[in-house]
Amino acid sequence: METRIALFKGKEIRKTIHDNEWWFSVVDIIEALTDSKKPRDYWYRLKKREKEGSGVELSTFCRQLKIKSSDGKKYLTDVVNTENAFRIIQSIPSPKAEPFKRWLAKVGYERIQEIEDPELATKRTRALYKAKGYSDDWVEKRMRGIAIREELTDEWKNRGVKEQRDYVILTAEISKASFGITPSEYKKLKRLEKENLRDHFNDLELIFSMLGEAATTEITRNKDAQGFEENKDAANRGGKIAGDARKKLESETGKNVSTSENYLAEPESKKKLKGK
Repeated sequence: METRIALFKGKEIRKTIHDNEWWFSVVDIIEALTDSKKPRDYWYRLKKREKEGSGVELSTFCRQLKIKSSDGKKYLTDVVNTENAFRIIQSIPSPKAEPFKRWLAKVGYERIQEIEDPELATKRTRALYKAKGYSDDWVEKRMRGIAIREELTDEWKNRGVKEQRDYVILTAEISKASFGITPSEYKKLKRLEKENLRDHFNDLELIFSMLGEAATTEITRNKDAQGFEENKDAANRGGKIAGDARKKLESETGKNVSTSENYLAEPESKKKLKGK
């Protein structure tokens, strides 16, 4: 199950598809509605208060699914579908409750539309990036990168790679060979926490990331890699193709492809303009 991000008034709500409907992270909903610095603690107290007050077990409205956390790994997390999210929202005193309900209903309806027309999901992802301020050129590269990534993970699934931790290791193998650093090291370089690393890549970083994963897919198919170890070797080989091309470019330009810049940080050029 893939973890997606939805935005409510600038707050990220993690969601995933299960039984053809969206399931939303409860702690993310709480953080969005309350601005709590410790939404997990808030959720614990809310369940306790509701049980003592009305006798209702809020946890019965939830189920646990694995969704991606800030460290890039997937953990079992309390999630609710659209219908049960409304019940939990009723227990949270917040002026944002009514607008959140309208937002939630809209997101739920959009899922029904996407089942009927899958292309709508891609269009909405593009629109989300553009709403965040990304350029059209960047968005097209990012969307192509998502498609290449999905093609690669499909190959892994079909070749006996099933565990989430194996996906993390294989991805790190490609990144290390492509950029000389793992995704976790890359996030530290860009001073990111729970944000999606690739959403903070510049054009060249996106291009070399795509090259590494596309090359890995081709090598995996050509070698008919089966199981984790063979796919790990293919990942290293595919990443090395991107890594060799990156080193060649860096040698020609005298500049590193990997940078500490991220979308959250204000570019130096803008800072200078403000100072004038």
